[in-house]
Amino acid sequence: MNGLYRNCTLCPRNCGVDRSNGPAGFCCESSGIRVASACLHFGEEPPVTAGGGSGTIFLTGCNLRCAFCQNYQISQQRMGADLSPAEFVEICLKLQAAGAENINIVTGSHAVPALAEGIRAAKDSGLKIPVCWNSSAYEKPETLELLSGLVDIWLPDLKTLDSRLSGAVFAAADYPEQAKNAVLYMLDNAPLKLEPVSGNRNGMAYQEKMVSGVIVRHLFLPGRLEDTVAVLEWLKSHADGKAYISLMSQYTPVPFQDSPAESVRRCTALKAFDNRLVSRQEFADLQDILEAFDFQYLFYQELEQSTEWLPDFTRLQPFSNKLARPVWHWASGFID
Repeated sequence: MNGLYRNCTLCPRNCGVDRSNGPAGFCCESSGIRVASACLHFGEEPPVTAGGGSGTIFLTGCNLRCAFCQNYQISQQRMGADLSPAEFVEICLKLQAAGAENINIVTGSHAVPALAEGIRAAKDSGLKIPVCWNSSAYEKPETLELLSGLVDIWLPDLKTLDSRLSGAVFAAADYPEQAKNAVLYMLDNAPLKLEPVSGNRNGMAYQEKMVSGVIVRHLFLPGRLEDTVAVLEWLKSHADGKAYISLMSQYTPVPFQDSPAESVRRCTALKAFDNRLVSRQEFADLQDILEAFDFQYLFYQELEQSTEWLPDFTRLQPFSNKLARPVWHWASGFID
């Protein structure tokens, strides 16, 4: 599939550049797989985390440029290491052996062909657990088709339906239409299927895990309640009863370390909304709105007015010990 990178139109950017000879295009990535971290993650939605945690693999690079990205070190500053196909397979199998409930590919939209080959090779080498695609949904259905038969669970964001906001904050004015098309593709290709399980982790019981299906995530941006209402209206019409809806309220200002030019760009973009923690009144309003929509399948986060959970990918353990157990890191390889 390397030929798909030579005149790259894999994502809606349609850069038309040759990524087969090195980093190029908006994502600034080549045709290989570049990874920052792999860990058992215990902070995903309950059916994805279940008992063993989700086997997250954080890809370097991204085809969006979200001004508030908590993973900016890897999505925008290229922190990570190139993997051979065999190394990618080994990481997948190590996560499975460590008890992961699934392999969770985080932000892989720019690397679909290489990841499709890697996932297929992992399955041929003994990977049995479901594969989860965790993305911004700024994707083309025809590119996602390369993952047909390989991905079982889809975790797309639906960030906004306001093209002015997406242009300012994500550098993608066409995000709303592209993301809706991608989410509809996922809904059509992944029927919801859960398996009963039982157990207890950190004092919390779990009863089922997802083996197929879609969880659509939406992050509430402070001061932009009308945007969240518009997203929820669309999801009520197109996804209710077919997928889980996951409303996230943990927006947190990030202490970025940028170049002066990037800092100016980021600060300008962040003026499109209130760059602050979510207020208690906003959280109460969100709960009232969710009750009014009455989704069949719904998750929402409790209010998190803290910055302690923000990741730092310079560390072998990018997250808190409560949230994750590291298995592999870009600077050191496998972690015992």
